[in-house]
Amino acid sequence: MKVVVMGAGVIGVTTAYYLAKQGAEVVVIDRQVGPGLETSYANAGELSYGMTSPWAAPGIPMKAVKWMFMKRRPLFIWPLISPTMWKWCAQMVRNCNEESYRLNKGRMVRVSNYSRDVMPDLIAETGIEYDGREQGTLQLFRTAKQMKASKADQEILAEYDSPYEVLGRDACIAVEPALAEVRNKFVGGLRLTADRTGDCRLFTMALADKCIDLGVEFQYGQSIRSIAIEDGKIAGVNTEIAGRITGDAYVCAMGSYAVNVLNPIGVKLPVYPVKGYSVTLPVTDDAFAPQSTIMDETHKVAITRLGDRIRVAGTAEIAGYSNRLGPHATDTVKHVISDLFPKGGDISRAEGWTGLRPMTPDGTPVLGPTKYDNLFVNTGHGTLGWTMACGSGRAVADVVLGKTPEISLDGLTAARYGG
Repeated sequence: MKVVVMGAGVIGVTTAYYLAKQGAEVVVIDRQVGPGLETSYANAGELSYGMTSPWAAPGIPMKAVKWMFMKRRPLFIWPLISPTMWKWCAQMVRNCNEESYRLNKGRMVRVSNYSRDVMPDLIAETGIEYDGREQGTLQLFRTAKQMKASKADQEILAEYDSPYEVLGRDACIAVEPALAEVRNKFVGGLRLTADRTGDCRLFTMALADKCIDLGVEFQYGQSIRSIAIEDGKIAGVNTEIAGRITGDAYVCAMGSYAVNVLNPIGVKLPVYPVKGYSVTLPVTDDAFAPQSTIMDETHKVAITRLGDRIRVAGTAEIAGYSNRLGPHATDTVKHVISDLFPKGGDISRAEGWTGLRPMTPDGTPVLGPTKYDNLFVNTGHGTLGWTMACGSGRAVADVVLGKTPEISLDGLTAARYGG
């Protein structure tokens, strides 16, 4: 079977790997000059199995209003004249209730836990290096109110068998010694011990090389214009340079841009780009640098150690398909790293980046079959594409090849949106 995979980010490449490993002939198309050059390029670096939750949660609308008035706020909403944007926002608000939250979280955890379980096998069989660490995530609370509010999260973590530890100030410092320098700035934390970290871009490049060893063909610099339909099936992918590329089956793993080719053929998915920012800076003193990931609960900013670098990522900006990196765009993430690890990295050498997270209003990804027998999707992972990549790639590859995936895709397919 020949399978055409649209998209060479971490989702597309993991899908291609699992397809090729099972004997499929695979062609991957991407408009960039190499793998992992869009949303996978400089994300937070977190494999956030314990923090897998939908953004649409009870109380979020009120929190969003408060965030809008913070000096260094985690959320920006630009009032665009965009019916698509406002419809998506309304759909998200409708999911901000307890019943929807638990349903959506359960679906998301199903994918992230599967990814957590299969990723070690992939690493063992390929031997790829990606600055990976297995030291958990420390959710850092600056106030007693935040610490108290985390009890609800603890109950949900226990329900889904996600291991955690509640830590006081000294215990946080024992896990992240550099925090001793700023011990007066936080009261405690919640440590998610199963979480891992790693450079998503390095992983994607290394896995793409393994794909090539398995016979996968990568066609870069190929912008996808449309998906061709003939006799009720996908007949090919129309590109600007190579013309039509054909196969027996097709997987759309184009992140936020999936809707541009899926909507015209009647596969309507409410995937919207939510912009995020990051900076990457060199470690200057290991003793004063983070050792794993610290999530600043106040600013919703993640600080992650990646080898001899520190990645700091955060901010959610709803502003359409804008990749503009303005002069003050990274002020919040720079503030957080300077505030918590002032001696750990060289902020003057920080490299700024912005990317578009493909978000669904209910937070869950869209995986597997569509109304076309030979078209499959793997998108809508939001901030958790790196976390869910191996699990969703393996599950979708199984479905494409006519096998029953090891996890149920109930509630995860395009059917929940009529697609």
